[in-house]
Amino acid sequence: MGVKLQERPKGEKKRILLICDDIRVHSGVATVAKEIVINTSHLYEWVNLAGAIKHPEKGKRFDLSQSIKGAWGDYYKKVKEDIRNSEGQLIDITEDPILKDCYVQVVPTDGYGNAEIVRNLLKEYKPDAIMLFTDPRYFTWVFQMEDEIRKKIPIFYLNIWDSPLPVPMFNFPYYDACDLLMGISKQTVNLNKLVLGDKAKDKVIQYVPHGLNEQIYKPLPRTDAKLQEFRKNILGGKEADFVLFFNSRNIRRKQIPDAMLAFRDFLWSLPEEKARKCFFVLHTEPSSDHGTDLVACRENFFGPKYDLDTGERLTEETFEDQVIFSTKKYPSHELNLLYNFSDAQILLTSNEGWGLTITEAILCGNPIIANVQGGMQDQMRFEDDNGDWIDFSRKFLSNHYGTYKKHGEWAFPCYPTSRSIQGSVPTPYISDDRCKWEDAADQIKKLYEMTPEQREEAGRKGREWAISQEAGFTSFHQAIRVQEAFDEAFENFVPKGERELDIENATKFTGRHINHAIRY
Repeated sequence: MGVKLQERPKGEKKRILLICDDIRVHSGVATVAKEIVINTSHLYEWVNLAGAIKHPEKGKRFDLSQSIKGAWGDYYKKVKEDIRNSEGQLIDITEDPILKDCYVQVVPTDGYGNAEIVRNLLKEYKPDAIMLFTDPRYFTWVFQMEDEIRKKIPIFYLNIWDSPLPVPMFNFPYYDACDLLMGISKQTVNLNKLVLGDKAKDKVIQYVPHGLNEQIYKPLPRTDAKLQEFRKNILGGKEADFVLFFNSRNIRRKQIPDAMLAFRDFLWSLPEEKARKCFFVLHTEPSSDHGTDLVACRENFFGPKYDLDTGERLTEETFEDQVIFSTKKYPSHELNLLYNFSDAQILLTSNEGWGLTITEAILCGNPIIANVQGGMQDQMRFEDDNGDWIDFSRKFLSNHYGTYKKHGEWAFPCYPTSRSIQGSVPTPYISDDRCKWEDAADQIKKLYEMTPEQREEAGRKGREWAISQEAGFTSFHQAIRVQEAFDEAFENFVPKGERELDIENATKFTGRHINHAIRY
């Protein structure tokens, strides 16, 4: 399969106003947005309305064209050698990657801007489309002016929804205000269609999963000198037979205490001398008002081991030293070292749109332990009865019930055992799916009992699939999908006439009937 990286002439490149996090920062949204900008800069010009809570550079302008141009060339020169399709065959990039013209501007702002800022940017930069990326409630003001915008240019939305049950009908006015909906997960694509109903036929709806730079996140040999030194520093020189890794923010939905209890139960299942050679490295804030005090959790959970029947104390020392907090802000290439010295990655989030750290882990060749929820289930590659990667429908909204149990060898799933409906005024009903930490403990034990070679083989298969044409969780594949979605949306775009959109009332619970199965 040959892929041409032919640059579009300067006058033929459509200009996109991208409203999301500042692509120079390290949030999940910014990371993915930056990969899209870099790897499509031969096709499009980009202006990033660069959001932050209180942006210290508000009012300034930055031209990133040269740095993006360099990053594009660096990536595609390497990717020529290493992109494979679903059959494992190399995808041939048929020409040397050379980028002549690149246009990427960053306009910092507080929040994600406002209507006045966007009007000014539309006049100044004259974009051919607006692209949004993050929760729709941050862009209510954009949707309120959608008639004004769509008289001239389309609105594209890279969107995610992590709760399949019940379908979020309150998102209807947001989806309806867009010309292109790029669903990050298969579940999101299904929800876009169900929420829009008959109006889905008037939209371009495409599956565009997250893609990362697989030249940065990649397996390293255990003998790598930098890796060995890094491992020694993190573990304090201690000998380790097994290392579990967590990498995400300390926020409540990440269920970090559950992961800690799972690791505690796993440790208690081992003889003491073996337990002392197992570690849990958590790359997160030890304490956060948005989450909890993980240091207090460690102190309480990892005390001396007791006989659960008699209460007899079985160990003199605590197991607190087996839990290590990593708080340094690492660049991507050093995060790759963290994944590589670990034996498995764990993420038990109860609401997770995608789970970008799971993608990083798979690309690094790590097996994953994860809750079967949201976009994480895409990354486990569950198979249906025909052996195909599962898809979703009105009758089958998620695999959280464990309808299908066959999955990729790199995945060690935990099926939710508690499902409840949470909500707020803007989002009246959201499913909260929680798994048992005991089930996660069993999966940790299963991984521990595998040989290092078996774990590496499982991880290798995960990476091979992730960079294949079927999954395509790479920057290259993401760029191809974005190009295909953009081109179709531009081709189909018809400027809109005046029409009313009561966004204030439409975003409240509308009373629209559930149009899908509740039990399946």
